[in-house]
Amino acid sequence: MQTNKLSKLFANLALTALSLTIYCQCPAAVAQESEVKVAIKKPLIPVSKDYTLKNGLRLLVSEDHSVPVASIAIVYDVGARDEVKGRSGFAHLFEHMMFQGSQNVGKVEHFKFIENVGGSLNASTHADFTNYFEKVPSNQIELCLWLESDRMRSLKITPDNFTNQLETVKEEKRMRVDNQPYVPSSIRLEELAFDNWGNGHPTIGYFEDLEASSIKDVKQFFDTYYAPNNATMAIVGDVNSDEMVKLVEKYFGSIPRVEAIKRPDLSEPAQTHAKSEKMVDKQAQMPAFWMAWKAPARREKDFYALNLMQTILSTGESSRLYQRMVKGDKVALKVDASYEERRGPSLFETFVVMKPGNTPEKVREVLMEELDKFKKEPVSAEELQKAKNQILRGLFSSNSYASLQRSLGRAEMLAEYGAFFGDPALIDKDLETYMAVTAEDIQKVAGRIFNKEGATTIDVSPVAKEKVSTSK
Repeated sequence: MQTNKLSKLFANLALTALSLTIYCQCPAAVAQESEVKVAIKKPLIPVSKDYTLKNGLRLLVSEDHSVPVASIAIVYDVGARDEVKGRSGFAHLFEHMMFQGSQNVGKVEHFKFIENVGGSLNASTHADFTNYFEKVPSNQIELCLWLESDRMRSLKITPDNFTNQLETVKEEKRMRVDNQPYVPSSIRLEELAFDNWGNGHPTIGYFEDLEASSIKDVKQFFDTYYAPNNATMAIVGDVNSDEMVKLVEKYFGSIPRVEAIKRPDLSEPAQTHAKSEKMVDKQAQMPAFWMAWKAPARREKDFYALNLMQTILSTGESSRLYQRMVKGDKVALKVDASYEERRGPSLFETFVVMKPGNTPEKVREVLMEELDKFKKEPVSAEELQKAKNQILRGLFSSNSYASLQRSLGRAEMLAEYGAFFGDPALIDKDLETYMAVTAEDIQKVAGRIFNKEGATTIDVSPVAKEKVSTSK
C-alpha cells in the first residue's frame, strides 16, 4: 500500500482510436521551427458507459476486448485535507482498515480472493483522495464488485481492528519516515510552507491524534466519507457495459447515500516573507536542503507550465539542474525538483544533497540562478519540446506506471477525472493544454512563483561524527 502524482497503446487495444505522430527533427531544425506537429485522435480513453446510480455512485466503463483482462478503480473523495485538527491520519488509517474484513469477508481475505484468481490489487492515500484498485481476468470482475461493495456497506470497525491497524501505521511510519534520510525534513517542509493546517499536515498523520481517538470517532469518519455518493468507479477492459451497470446496481444499489459533505476551507494566503528552519537528521550522511514555493492547484492556469518547468529542471541527466549543479559546478551530489498535483494549494519543491566543501548559501545561490534563467529568457524550442515529449512518454510508454497501454492506468485516470472534475473528456483537454504551452507561458509563471520572499527553506544537517582519538 502506498501513501503520499503527469498523471498516465498498442494499436490493438481499445485505444486504437488514438494515433500519435511526432515529426522528429534534428536540433537545428527544431531551433528554426518551434512546433513539432503532434496529431492525436480523441478520445484518449473512450467511455462506453457513464451511469450514476440513484444513491450517487458514478460508474464509468471503457470497453477493450483485445485481451481477457479488466481493471476496476474506485476513488473516494477523501484525503488528509478532509481531516480536522486533532484527528489527523484517519484517511490513511482507513486505507488499512478497508482490508480488515467486512460482513461476508474475513480479515485480509480481500487479498486472498483476488490473488487466488490470478489478480492483483492495492490502494493509496493522498492529500486529497483515497483509491482502491484491482486487476483481474475479465471473467472475475463480479468478484471485485462483490468485495468492494461488501466493505463499503459493512466494514468491520472494531476495537481490535483499530488497535491492530494503529500499530501497523506506527510501524509504517518508523520504516518509511523516521528511518529514511531526509524524509522527516520533507514533512516539516510542508508543515512550515503551508499556513493552512489542512494543507500542511502529513498524510500519515500524528500518532497522538490517532491514539487519542475513540471507535466512535473512527466510525463517524467512515460513515461520512465511505459512501456511494462520495465515490467514483471506473471499469476498463474486456467487459460489457450494460452488464456492468446491472452488476453495479446489484451490489451497490442498496447502499444508502450520505448527506452532503461539508468540505474544509483550504485557502492559502500569499507568502510575503521567507521562512526557514534547520534540522538535524540522524539518518542523513550528507548535508542537504529543501526549498519550496506555494504553487497552483491541479488544472489551474499555471499548472501546465509549472509541470513542464519541473521536467526541464530535473528529469534525467540532461536536465538543467543536473548539468549545472552536479556535472558543471560540482556543488551537489543529488538535485531534484517536484510538483505535487493536488486539487488544492500545492508546493513546487526543490531538494539538493550538497557536495562536501560547499555551504548552503553558496549552493542555494546556484539554484536560484537556474530558476532565474526562466524569468530572464524563454526556454529553447528544443528544450520545451523535450519536456512535452516526456508528458507523452508518461501517457503512452509501456514502462510508465500511468501508461494508457495498461487497463489499470486507464481505469485510475477515468476514476480520478470523474471524481475530481466531473468530466472524463478533460483528459483530452489537458493533453491539448500541455502541448499548447509556450516558452513565454513558462517565463511568466517563473516570474510569478520563484522569488526569495515566497521561499520556504529547510536546512538538513547530519549528526556530527565523534572524533576518534589516535593517541595511545
